[in-house]
Amino acid sequence: MTTAEKLNADRLPAHVAIIMDGNRRWAKKRGLPSVAGHKAGVESVHAVVRFASRAGIKALTIYAFSTENWSRSKLEVSALMFLLKRTIISYAEELDKEGVRLMLSGRISELPKAAREALKAAEERLSHNTGMVLNIALNYGGRQEILDAVNAALASGVKSVDEDSFSKLLYSPSLPDPDLLIRTSGEMRISNFLLWQTAYSEFYVTDTFWPDFREKEFTKALVEYQERERRRGK
Repeated sequence: MTTAEKLNADRLPAHVAIIMDGNRRWAKKRGLPSVAGHKAGVESVHAVVRFASRAGIKALTIYAFSTENWSRSKLEVSALMFLLKRTIISYAEELDKEGVRLMLSGRISELPKAAREALKAAEERLSHNTGMVLNIALNYGGRQEILDAVNAALASGVKSVDEDSFSKLLYSPSLPDPDLLIRTSGEMRISNFLLWQTAYSEFYVTDTFWPDFREKEFTKALVEYQERERRRGK
């Protein structure tokens, strides 16, 4: 039986989150500039989003740019922002055909104007779709998200919050917590990603660099997820 044949369509995770790591190391291994790894990583995004949507996954969150990534060289950050703008403009039509709805998580207002406007236009274009939700975490940090939620609670004047009311103050309150968190490139850390939401997520780490992560690798992660028993602390 192949890996794909082991996949049970009735036991898919509703929400998958991915830390897309390894673009720069993929490029370095091939003697290429970092931006070449980021460009190759875009192809994996296309493949993974298409596969997840057609497989029946309800929501997919991808970690595209963290608040810490601003510390990289100006050249790399500029290239990333240009690539982001170009990708979202060209990719919106394909997402529309797939029925995917776009959601943005993070401090989007702090992104460069051109990238921000392209993202907002795509989000509006895809807002009426009823298929899988693609949630892109941009200028995102888990600690920053929690702080923003705390400050929103304080500004509202409430004296206390519970888990439910606090969750509604996060960047993407309409999404359920991720069932599965995937990290590529073999790093064993969460890197300030969805700190509140992943309290009981299943973690899957692969040594595969993100530009090489496609349908086959994604299927392996889903099969392993389905073989686990989720207790959620019980």
